[in-house]
Amino acid sequence: MADFQGYQGQTDLGAGARAITAENAFLWVVYRWMTVGLALTGAIAMLVPAEWAWQMARSGVFYALLVGELVLVLVFSWAAKRINSATAIALFLAYAALNGLTFAVLFLFFELSGIAAAFFVTAGTFGATSAYGYFTKRSLSGVGHFAMMGLFGLIIASVVNLFWANSTLYWVTTYAGVLIFVLLTAWDTQKIKLMGEVVDSGTEAGRKMAIHGALVLYLDFINLFLLILRIVGGRR
Repeated sequence: MADFQGYQGQTDLGAGARAITAENAFLWVVYRWMTVGLALTGAIAMLVPAEWAWQMARSGVFYALLVGELVLVLVFSWAAKRINSATAIALFLAYAALNGLTFAVLFLFFELSGIAAAFFVTAGTFGATSAYGYFTKRSLSGVGHFAMMGLFGLIIASVVNLFWANSTLYWVTTYAGVLIFVLLTAWDTQKIKLMGEVVDSGTEAGRKMAIHGALVLYLDFINLFLLILRIVGGRR
């Protein structure tokens, strides 16, 4: 009996090790694609000539790009189960590229040092928060649902302030937004970790889910960056 129990324990440990390995492989794919998306966005934003950025800012092209980004995200979400992984990757990279074009406008209104500072602050905040979401044993579903409700309120308040232009509301939404996306980052990381426990990143379904996870974390990072840029970015 003792020998059988010892063998059973070794089997369970082996299964646990394989599960951890599969989970880490899935997370590696997610973070790798998120990093590729961020790098593509940053590279395009820096390579767009200032003259082009001014033309976009002064014309309807900038707003057309914003609409295009929204459409791409909606298409990705709607067709996630219907498309293959190659199409999912193409949509994700197209979204990151469009974001790079719109981000080129930031260089017209913020000092480069401010943009760099915002990026490093965002990277540190995102990294710490994502690590917490990964390592914590506490379920973050309650926190995540609270953050989602806060996100809807943030969107409504931001739209209202486009017409009201109230400085107090501007800063309230800025700091509230930072908190909301910090919470969402932790929650999304935990969800992706749990997903990695049951998904094989080497399968077609696993590759699609990894791209979806990369898009979610990419959006968390980008929105957190834009909010932190409001705080630390020096306007021209």
